[in-house]
Parts: sequence; C-alpha cells; structure tokens
Amino acid sequence: MKKVLITGFDPFGGESMNPAYEAVKGLQDKIGGAEIIKVEIPTVFNESIDLLEQAIDKHQPDFVICVGQAGNRFGVTPERVAINVDDARIPDNKGKQPIDHAIKTDGEPAYFSTLPVKAITEAIKTAGVPSTVSNTAGTFVCNHLMYGLLYLIDKKGLNTKGGFIHVPYASEQVLDKPTSPSLTIAQITVALDAAIKATLTNDTDLKVVGGEIS
Repeated sequence: MKKVLITGFDPFGGESMNPAYEAVKGLQDKIGGAEIIKVEIPTVFNESIDLLEQAIDKHQPDFVICVGQAGNRFGVTPERVAINVDDARIPDNKGKQPIDHAIKTDGEPAYFSTLPVKAITEAIKTAGVPSTVSNTAGTFVCNHLMYGLLYLIDKKGLNTKGGFIHVPYASEQVLDKPTSPSLTIAQITVALDAAIKATLTNDTDLKVVGGEIS
C-alpha cells in the first residue's frame, strides 16, 4: 500500500487556528487505496524541517504533501518552486526572524515540486474549490519547509515525491477581516482529498496552462 505523509502547521501570527492542519485532520485515513499519515508541524524555522525529516524516516512515505496557510489567497494553491532563502516578515513561533538567510548552504538555489501541480490544480477545481498554481511560496516557514523537504529528497536520494500546498484563511478567521478571502475547513479538506487522489493517479503532470503574467 502506498503511503502519503501530509503535514499542516500549528497556528501562527496571532491566529487561534491554522486551517492547514485543521483541514488535514479531516482527511480519511485511507484515500485512493493509500494510507494517509497526518503530522502537525511547528511554525518554527529549522525545527519544522527536523520534525519532517523524523516523520519521513519513520514512515518511509511514497509522497509528502506539506500544507500551510497563505491568508490573502482566494483558493488552494499548489506551489511550483521553493527558493533557498529565509526572509521573515514576522517572527516564527519561537521568536526567530531570519533575514536574507540561506536555508541550506549546500543546497540548490531552488527546488521544484515533484508533485503534479497542474493535475492537482485541475482536480481541486473539478471538486468545486477554486485553485491555481502558485509560483512563489513566500520566504517564511512555508517556503522553508518546502525547500527543506525537497532538499532532503535530493540529498538522501529518496524515492519520494514531494511538494507544498497553500490554503487561504478558514471562514472562522475572517469574522473581523471582512475583506479577506476564505474557505470553510470542509472545502479545504475536499481540496486536499482531491490533491491526494491526483497525486496518486498522475505519474506525470498535465500539459495545461498554469502560468502567470506577473
């Protein structure tokens, strides 16, 4: 049986919840014939990668999907690329705020997702949830973890595919942010379920438009 390790962050930035892990918790334990392993990751530089590495070593997954919150996005956005820089606009959950800092000095300038990001996007839209491919994972702990995941796969020579998906605020988070886009936790869970199924059934990505002008 295939194994999918899927992670979500704990709350950060003054929020009382993080829709990433709340939605992950709602997933079934088996999807598309694969075992689903759910892990909560701290929104902390370095510790996040360490905990992810421990989970990978323990479970030996075939696929790793990390999920994080990007509060101003309108849909669920699979990330195409992670860059080798931490440049934190706010401190992480332990007060760390690296500025213009390389994540791994022996790593590549960037790593591309090895998940079928366009197939995932199309599957999420088919499931009734807005989705687009994203070409920037930011420079906070989300990008840090995505880069760390792909670095580990590369340096350890793992036969594992991995990548990252950003999700918007949950509806509960925007009661005092009336102009901020949001989805319900149930909608985000539906999107992640679709993403997992697309990952399991697409050995190669779709050749469809997913680019941006700016």
